[in-house]
Amino acid sequence: MSGDVTGYTASALAERFGLAVHGDPEVSVRGVATLANAGAVDLAFLANPKYRGQLADCKAGIVVMREADAEGYTGTALLADDPYVAFARIAALFEARPATQPGIHPSAVVDPTASVHPDASIGPYTSIGARTQVAARARIGAGCVLGEDCAVDEGCELVARVTLVRRVRLGKRVLVHPGAVLGADGFGIALARTPGGEPHWIKVPQLGGVRIGDDCEIGANTTIDRGALDDTELEHDVRLDNQIQIGHNVCIGAHTAIAGCAAVAGSTRIGRYCLIGGAAGIVGHIEICDRVTVTAMSLVTGSIREPGEYSSGTPLMDNREWRRNAARFRQLDRLARDVAAHNRKDKGEE
Repeated sequence: MSGDVTGYTASALAERFGLAVHGDPEVSVRGVATLANAGAVDLAFLANPKYRGQLADCKAGIVVMREADAEGYTGTALLADDPYVAFARIAALFEARPATQPGIHPSAVVDPTASVHPDASIGPYTSIGARTQVAARARIGAGCVLGEDCAVDEGCELVARVTLVRRVRLGKRVLVHPGAVLGADGFGIALARTPGGEPHWIKVPQLGGVRIGDDCEIGANTTIDRGALDDTELEHDVRLDNQIQIGHNVCIGAHTAIAGCAAVAGSTRIGRYCLIGGAAGIVGHIEICDRVTVTAMSLVTGSIREPGEYSSGTPLMDNREWRRNAARFRQLDRLARDVAAHNRKDKGEE
């Protein structure tokens, strides 16, 4: 991926990011690529030892790697304790972002009671509702809808077709990807009965809002429901992948990251520095403490009070073997009772 045409030398990158140089400090790169596909003007990285074998044929101008991996490497390397983090910081130099001009596009519709800072950029066909505020250097892309009583703080970016339904407050530098919906009604329903005793659902009004902390990122087509009474909240630096469902009144602690297609039911509290794998499900009204990892496809049905890594479900296997194991799984309770009875008999308890 090409970036700055003038490029960056290894020595310049090392100085800028606090790294050490192995090899020629004057080698220059103009983009980033994988180990397998990098060319002489590209920077690549080696973070996973299982890819070390690719170094022999790698044509990258510079490779970011650990010092231990650089032993015997004849090319130019930047040495880092965490190559992936170092690569992420360097790669940002080559990210081409479209230029935007402050101002409101002629096709946008802004309520007279809304407030848009002159330094903000409001894209085409955007709608901004009553009493909503957009701060300086915010970028609102094409087709976004900002409903009533919302607030978008400095430096936020709503890429395109993002909807803030109502009472949504974004902190500074929040990035929201296309199709995300924040502040829709939570799934609040109560089972009532007619005078004749027939059951039917009635809707519980969702009177809270959504609060998003500074430096959060919300993936494409992710939904965050507003609270029933209190707000649904993401603390600062929370990262949500695409197609995630966050129920009403959920609270997610700072620096937690959740992978795609996960779902968190209402009123659950997730601590700080947690990692939630893809397609994981978390039931409502439970608490997960700080520094918990939940692996992909797991179902969390109760509170987690000790940091650590947690998993559920069964690994992929041949279908015939899975069917046999599934049949045996249904017999586990009976087998456990038989074993317990046998143990009691051996101990003379019967």
